[in-house]
Amino acid sequence: MREPLQDRPVEGRKRVLLAAPRGYCAGVDRAVVAVEKALQRYGAPVYVRKQIVHNIHVVTELEDQGAIFVDEVDEIPEGSHVVFSAHGVSPMVVSAAEDRHLHAIDATCPLVTKVHREAVRFARDDFEILLIGHDGHEEVEGTAGEAPDHVTVVNSPAEADIVEVRDPSKVVWLSQTTLSVDETMETVNRLRTRFPELQDPPSDDICYATQNRQVAIKKVAADADLVIVVGSANSSNSVRLVEVAREYGAKAAYRVDYADEVRQEWLDGVTTVGVTSGASVPEVLVQEVLQALAEAGYGDVEEVRTAEEDLMFSLPKELRQDVSGQRDERALGGRSR
Repeated sequence: MREPLQDRPVEGRKRVLLAAPRGYCAGVDRAVVAVEKALQRYGAPVYVRKQIVHNIHVVTELEDQGAIFVDEVDEIPEGSHVVFSAHGVSPMVVSAAEDRHLHAIDATCPLVTKVHREAVRFARDDFEILLIGHDGHEEVEGTAGEAPDHVTVVNSPAEADIVEVRDPSKVVWLSQTTLSVDETMETVNRLRTRFPELQDPPSDDICYATQNRQVAIKKVAADADLVIVVGSANSSNSVRLVEVAREYGAKAAYRVDYADEVRQEWLDGVTTVGVTSGASVPEVLVQEVLQALAEAGYGDVEEVRTAEEDLMFSLPKELRQDVSGQRDERALGGRSR
C-alpha cells in the first residue's frame, strides 16, 4: 500500500503542468493491441521476442493474459505463434523464426520499418551508413542487421569525432527513432564537419511522437521546479525526457514507473511540478501520479499542449480480421489509453 504524500506548505501556489502530447504513440498502441488480439485469436501462450514495448507495467499486464516474453526465438517451441516487438528485428531473426516453423506476427513500428528500408537501399548503393543510436538497443540491432557490412553505430556526439569511414564521399546518416532530437543533430553536425558530403536520410528518422513529447516537456520545464517523467528505465525516449527537462530549465527531474516511487523530499520547496510520460506508457500510470500529487496539495492541473496527434497505423495483416473474416473494429492502433 502506497504511503500518501504529505501536503507540506511552500511559498506560492502549488500546481501541476501536465505535458501534452504524452504517453502512448500509434506504434506502441499498435504493438500492444497486436499481442492482445493474437492472444484472443490463437489462445495462450503467445510468445513475444523481447519486450513488446519498453514498459514494465504493459509487459506485466500482457504476461497476466498469457504472453510469454523471450530473448531469442530459439527459446520458443517449434510451430508456436510469436510477435516481433515494436522495435523491429533483423533479417537473421526472421530467418531463425522460419527455421523453427514459427507463425510470426510483425509488430514493428512502421516508422522503424521505414529506417530499415532506408538502410537496405543505401547499402545496395554501396553507401557507408553511420547509424546514430545506442549499441545494444533492440532497434539499433534490427536496423544494423539489415546491412551489417555497411553500418557503423555512432553512440554519441563524442564518437562522431573519432569514427572512421572508407569513402567520405559515400556516407549517409540514419538514426534510432527514439533519441533526443538535440543530441542527434549535434552528432550530425559534428559528422558533417568531418565529412562535408554526408548525406541526410530522405526524411527525418526521429519519431514524430519522440519529437512531440520532447517539445512539450521543453515548454513545461522552463516553468517547473520539478519534472516527473513516467516511464521505464529501459525506455530510451523516457530517459531522454528526463535529460531534456533538465537541459531546458527544470531544477530537478526524475523518472518513475509508478506513483509510489515519487518521494516526499522531491517536493520540498516545490511550487510547480511538471508531469509527462514516455511513448510506451499507458495513461492510467500518469493519472495515478497526478492522484498522488493531489494528496500533497498539487491538485491544480494545467495541461500544456504543443501538438495534436491523430496518426493511426493498421494492425499486422494477420490480425486485421476477426475469426469470422470480418474486418475487426480494432484494426487500427493509435487510440488513447
